[in-house]
Amino acid sequence: MVQILLIPGRVNVTKVRGLPSMFQNQGLNPMKIREYSLCATLVVTASVGIVWAGSQPATDQPPTTPAAEQTAPSEVLFRNVRVFDGVGPALTGPTNVLVRGNLIAEIGPRATAGPAARVIDGTGKTLMPGLIDVHVHVIFTAMKMSQLLSPDLTNARADEIAAVQAEAMLMRGFTSVRDVGGPSFTLKRAIDSGKSSGPRIWPSGPPLSQTSGHSDMRLPGEPSRRFTGQMSRAERMGAGWIVDGRDEVLAATRENLRLGASHIKVMAGGGTSSEYDPVDVTQYTLDEMKAAVEAAEDWNTYVTVHAYHPRSIRRAVEAGVKCIEHGQMLDEDTMRLLAEKGVWLSLQMLRESSPDMTELRREKRRPVIEGQKKVWPMAKRLGVKLAWGTDFLFEPELNAEQNSNLLLLKEWFTPAEILKIATHDNAQLLALSGPRSPYPGTLGVVREGALADLILVNGDPLADIDLLADPAKNFAVIMKDGTIAQRSPNTLFAESVFAQAVRPATELSKEFDQATCPCEALHLH
Repeated sequence: MVQILLIPGRVNVTKVRGLPSMFQNQGLNPMKIREYSLCATLVVTASVGIVWAGSQPATDQPPTTPAAEQTAPSEVLFRNVRVFDGVGPALTGPTNVLVRGNLIAEIGPRATAGPAARVIDGTGKTLMPGLIDVHVHVIFTAMKMSQLLSPDLTNARADEIAAVQAEAMLMRGFTSVRDVGGPSFTLKRAIDSGKSSGPRIWPSGPPLSQTSGHSDMRLPGEPSRRFTGQMSRAERMGAGWIVDGRDEVLAATRENLRLGASHIKVMAGGGTSSEYDPVDVTQYTLDEMKAAVEAAEDWNTYVTVHAYHPRSIRRAVEAGVKCIEHGQMLDEDTMRLLAEKGVWLSLQMLRESSPDMTELRREKRRPVIEGQKKVWPMAKRLGVKLAWGTDFLFEPELNAEQNSNLLLLKEWFTPAEILKIATHDNAQLLALSGPRSPYPGTLGVVREGALADLILVNGDPLADIDLLADPAKNFAVIMKDGTIAQRSPNTLFAESVFAQAVRPATELSKEFDQATCPCEALHLH
């Protein structure tokens, strides 16, 4: 089966380069498709994977090469650009930035390149580090719940669907992400090898959960592995480990590290998306938590935990955890503890509601939503190490809001502070993985010797931070690892996943009611 995603623009489909004749066999007659305005992109999936077919505009301009197929030139010179370096509160004066290979080689008005270099005029533009999102779930953000629950879904198919969203994420300017729960290893390898296009991924692998914990994703009819010897379907898919006691926690942590985890994710408290997993509960004993920390530290990396409230966070800090995900219900005393211990707080701006959310979930979510407007300014005032991420799940249509979600911080932070959080500061959290980082080098800054993950912005984002909300219009160049991934406005990128990519889970409807199931929404928030 071939699925086609047409993104409206100006294109005569008869001129699409490489349009396979099989489309005729699928009932698609190019002669009957009207001409759109601007440009278009075809996204085609088949059983072999994902193929991106570039389109040729009606103006007969040459098509843009897809990001995954581009070969980085030996040198790229950004000429006459102003620079936001990821740290300072102001832009530099006009200068030149030379990229050689995958590194920033030289910065300064005298920086020049060889005759074979690609020269990009940056007059009136700003060069800044690539954006970083430190709380994503690259697999779970790509699909709706019905797709994830479908008995037809395989890991290979999930990777195929998620690859589309990974491409779109890169084209929004996010050159690096930290995946904090899910089976992202295969997609990461595909991106790193150039088979797929997407951001750098720091993966945690399946999060660790106690029985009845926040990543216990069993359906109501699935008994415990401890009593049956059989893993749940979610565990087999790599969505989480249900492990109890020190020995099982050690084994699961080491298994994730064997698979290539850059850090370890542990569920230390309740969540808002499940009915039997109350927000106020504390999960894992101190000894169990220490087991994960010890195993991670033996591999020179760290543990981050899902937790909202003070009791679960204090226990995690006592165990030696280096980062807290969420924390929207923190009190000031516990926030001071984070500052004193140098523990990172990875915060989000979670949505209050969505069309699929039940009234019970909205009620459970209320204290979290109320708290997040308090913790951001509190953390800033107390000097806590702050990071930002989105944590979009099971609603692929939300992914297009990734950039605008960052702008919600305008209530408490200046444009320069927002950009620093999403570049330099988030990169510092990524660096906490130490030798387990899959990408050696310096990120989050425009500095000689740093990795060349860059965005060339049309205009000045410090004067108008809202420029970030429309990357298709305002990001002239997106560069990852020295390779240009997008040139605006000639490149149009996909912001949609394949609807109905797998059939709905109708077979599960008798035993699974999304409105009442304790596993609703896989309760990962």
